[in-house]
Amino acid sequence: MSIQRIETGTRMSQAVVHNGTVYLAGQVAEGDGVAAQTQAILAQIEALLGQVGSSKERILAATIYLADMGGFADMNRVWDAWVAPGHAPARATVEAKLAGPQYVVEISVTAAAGA
Repeated sequence: MSIQRIETGTRMSQAVVHNGTVYLAGQVAEGDGVAAQTQAILAQIEALLGQVGSSKERILAATIYLADMGGFADMNRVWDAWVAPGHAPARATVEAKLAGPQYVVEISVTAAAGA
């Protein structure tokens, strides 16, 4: 089976496709607050999935990392408006220290490949 890597660097790839499954690296974005960062991250996720012929309707699982669970409601408002009706993935949300203080949200998803 072939392995396709997207936006590969020395440390990681932004997406890897293998055996019909798309694995995305944790996505972060700078912005003013949880809602703005969540919106930017979800746009990045859609773009990466689009590069491999998948879509948000094909997301199987998502893990959301929040620097502070106090932002849970703000993140959920953006998430709920973005998720395709009838296509909500399995999801976990955890509080975690992120890579830098400018990041308050990180999201990683696994999706089915294809359209």
